[in-house]
Amino acid sequence: MNNDCLKLTTYFGERDRVDGQLHADKLLDLYGSAEVETSVLLRGVSGFGLKHHLRTDQLLSISDDLPLVCAAVDTRERIEALLPQVLAMQQRGLVTLERARLLTGEPLPGDLPKELGETTKLTVYCGRKQRANGAHAFRAVTELLHRRGLAGATVLLGVDGTTHGQRARASLFGPNAAVPMMLISVGASDQIAAVLPDLAKLDPRPTLTLERVRLCKRDGQLLAEPDELPGVDEHGLGIWQKLTVHSSETARHDGKPLHRALVKRLRAANVAGATSLRGVWGFHGDHAPHGDKLLQVHRGVPAVTIVIERPERIAAAFRIIDEMTTERGLVTSELVPAATAISEQITTGGVRLARHRF
Repeated sequence: MNNDCLKLTTYFGERDRVDGQLHADKLLDLYGSAEVETSVLLRGVSGFGLKHHLRTDQLLSISDDLPLVCAAVDTRERIEALLPQVLAMQQRGLVTLERARLLTGEPLPGDLPKELGETTKLTVYCGRKQRANGAHAFRAVTELLHRRGLAGATVLLGVDGTTHGQRARASLFGPNAAVPMMLISVGASDQIAAVLPDLAKLDPRPTLTLERVRLCKRDGQLLAEPDELPGVDEHGLGIWQKLTVHSSETARHDGKPLHRALVKRLRAANVAGATSLRGVWGFHGDHAPHGDKLLQVHRGVPAVTIVIERPERIAAAFRIIDEMTTERGLVTSELVPAATAISEQITTGGVRLARHRF
């Protein structure tokens, strides 16, 4: 277990360019050359930022400018070294930095640090065609988490990224076996701790991250509301909060898929930003794992909607989500904090840790 890791996440558009090169290509070239332990580029289906420019695959005129999300995880020192270059690329969009526990290799621990709290988000990274117990690894892991009673899990298909420092980019005709996938799951911390040794048996070189979250809703039942937080941290830098809604194409609101309806409603309410990602496999609550059998999109696949907002407005965003998830969905909240060393570096450089310029 690495006790001092950071997750650097960037939100931007598919058409965005940096020095004449696509932002996504330039960013992943950086992560590949730096041999970042784990990174994954995800292509969203709809979303908006501070200026509320809608990006969606439902309008032909802008379907080639979809929202992108790229997450990179490595030691604090390596992420800190890369951060100035990442920020220099980010002409518009959002950059967030979050603390995470990175677990790689064996043995995996049988307990978790107390600071993770009662509920933990477990993220598993694997290749598209990686195998475990005679099946696709992402399916084997999902089945294991479902059997162990976790609240939910969603598998997201990456289109580029690094695994154990090695770059793997999806191509139209290639096998794409090593292109990374991200499996996001939520459960009680004792459940997560108990499942870690079994995950190591499925993958001899597992790459996992652990993050503290609050479970707010599950299948319509309100369990808790997001924490009330100050607008700035102890260093005077702005704090952001993240709400994540796990749902499915079959979950509806006013006849429309919940994740798409959420983006439109949040945009109309002037929420700072939201991005919806379509999954390929997953489950929520007691529902059996389901999704794409051949990694092809069809109704029934899971979806994840990420909402970023200031603490003073997070309650308003949560009210909308609460109203629209009366029957289905899994909702969590997280703090997006400023790490001390990074805060000092950013203050010196004259830029902020998290910034919106959509």
